[in-house]
Amino acid sequence: MNDTSRNMMLYDAQKKSVGVAFLFWFFLGYLGAHRFYTGRALTAIAQIALTLVGAATTWAGIGFFLLIVVGIWVLVDAFMLPGIVRRYNVALAGQIS
Repeated sequence: MNDTSRNMMLYDAQKKSVGVAFLFWFFLGYLGAHRFYTGRALTAIAQIALTLVGAATTWAGIGFFLLIVVGIWVLVDAFMLPGIVRRYNVALAGQIS
C-alpha cells in the first residue's frame, strides 16, 4: 500500500460528518456534545458548566439568564456547525499529508 492510499484511509477513518454533528447538536446540544465531537473540548465544557450552573440556580433567578445564554449559543452553533466541521476536516487533512 502506498502512502497516498494509507493517508486517504486514515483521513476517511478520522473525518467528521456534518450529519452526525447535527444529531449531537439536536439531541445533546445544551451539553456541548457537538463541540466535543468536533474537537472543541474547552467550549464544550463551558456549555456544560453554564447549563449545570443555570439549572442549579434557577431558583435564584440568575439560572434562567444562564440557560437563555446557552440556548442562544446552541442556536448560533446550528449555523456555525458546517464551518466548524469543515475546518476540522481541513486541519485533519493537513496533519495526515
